[in-house]
Amino acid sequence: MEFKDLLNTVFFTPLKLRIVTFPFNLFQLIIQFIIPLFLIFIIIRLLNKGTASLVEKSRMKDQAKAAVRKWTRWFLRLVFFILILIFAGKLFGAKMLEYLKIFYSVLNEPLFNLGGTKISIITLLLIIPIFYLSSWAGKAAGGVANQPVMERLGFDEAKQFSLLKLLRYTVMTVTFLIGLSIIGINLSSITVIFGVLGIGLGFGLQNSVANLFAGLLIIFTRPAKQGDWIIINNYEGVIDDIRVFSTVITTIMNETIIVPNSKFVSDVIYNYSYAESSIIIRNDVGVSYASDIDQVVDVLKEVSARSPYAKPGKEPSVLVKEFGSSSINIAVLTWISDVKDKYLAQHWTNLEIWRAFKKNGIEIPFPQNDVYIKETPKAAAEEGV
Repeated sequence: MEFKDLLNTVFFTPLKLRIVTFPFNLFQLIIQFIIPLFLIFIIIRLLNKGTASLVEKSRMKDQAKAAVRKWTRWFLRLVFFILILIFAGKLFGAKMLEYLKIFYSVLNEPLFNLGGTKISIITLLLIIPIFYLSSWAGKAAGGVANQPVMERLGFDEAKQFSLLKLLRYTVMTVTFLIGLSIIGINLSSITVIFGVLGIGLGFGLQNSVANLFAGLLIIFTRPAKQGDWIIINNYEGVIDDIRVFSTVITTIMNETIIVPNSKFVSDVIYNYSYAESSIIIRNDVGVSYASDIDQVVDVLKEVSARSPYAKPGKEPSVLVKEFGSSSINIAVLTWISDVKDKYLAQHWTNLEIWRAFKKNGIEIPFPQNDVYIKETPKAAAEEGV
């Protein structure tokens, strides 16, 4: 076969898929469908970027800018989808409905049985929108029963967190099960799914299941909640979100840490804001033995009391800890309103202690070592010579 005949066979022979012959060849598919859609895709991307650039330069509020960008993306995606249908219609011609029926029958062919339910490709594809719909329904339910509503009902912050999470996952589960029943999946087949899950436990799903139940345990027992300041595994930060399998923490260095929920059950958690957000910070300082201790205590109390981070109504404590080798060591204990300010509060207190000591002539000693060099008899004799 000559090269020209090979090209004719490849590009100009109607395409076939098993027993189905399409009303177009490869050349028509490229010229009438692939190339036009590729060019349209590039144009849409340029329009999207151009619109985003214009919106960013405008004087609209940030919320309005985000809304315009969002709806522009959705509109351009809808236009692209409609153009796909138009070009596909031109390609298939009047027989498009006929080929859609064939395509549907192929996708509806049962792949396997699950508890008496025939599972096809269409069934599997329909599970995807059902999952997203159930997720959206859970978020919507949480949005309706928001924190102001919970506060009016008299629930504290910890109970609000647990009830909102419980409501969200309950609505998600119910919506997902209803969706499965609508697309024809027998809910009694869920027992089969649990059986498959039990087999899967032996192949590495133990951690996932442990994290799942640990997440539910966190929601019900509330050892930590969203917004708490904690230390776990030497990571210190605030809890941003508690998910089903993991918890998202933003550290003091603005790092995002994803912690498996099982860690919250098996490890010790330092929760600084479990009951309230106020804590006591400690600043240690040493003073000279020649200092007037009563004056030192008064100065330290005055510094701690005027801290901008101090909690109103809480008096500071100044305690003489020990008599060290070169200083009298004192601890300053200050109540602060928010644990998130503890490092700033310690920094402020240390600076003010330094300034107050300099102003009042109070010495902060430091260890000093005197080194004596002993001469050997040989060196002394040579020096005499």
